[in-house]
Amino acid sequence: MYLVLIVITIILCVLLGLIVLIQNPKGGGLASNFSGSSQLMGVQKTGDFLEKGTWVLAISIMVLALVINVSVKGGAQKNDNSQLIDQVNKASKPSAAPASAPISVPAAPATAPAQKTPSK
Repeated sequence: MYLVLIVITIILCVLLGLIVLIQNPKGGGLASNFSGSSQLMGVQKTGDFLEKGTWVLAISIMVLALVINVSVKGGAQKNDNSQLIDQVNKASKPSAAPASAPISVPAAPATAPAQKTPSK
């Protein structure tokens, strides 16, 4: 289901790009090439059709993006890659310090403080 939604979204994106390229930007564009006498729709109707098609495709892409987001509930954790997850968890645990490298602790002072003797 997820892949089908992704493929449909990609197809709609390509169609949206083509419709935007065909539109008439202030007197030019690919729509002006179809202005023959045998044209069924006039220039104004072609513009309306392309504008409505742009809106429909843009809104459908937004809706599909939301549907794809909702349909994938677990994200990357949804996949059953338990062996891979275990391997990552083992690699991320800190290892113990090597036994060959002794840790030096500073020694206490050799002389003890002098004790006061009571005077009589």
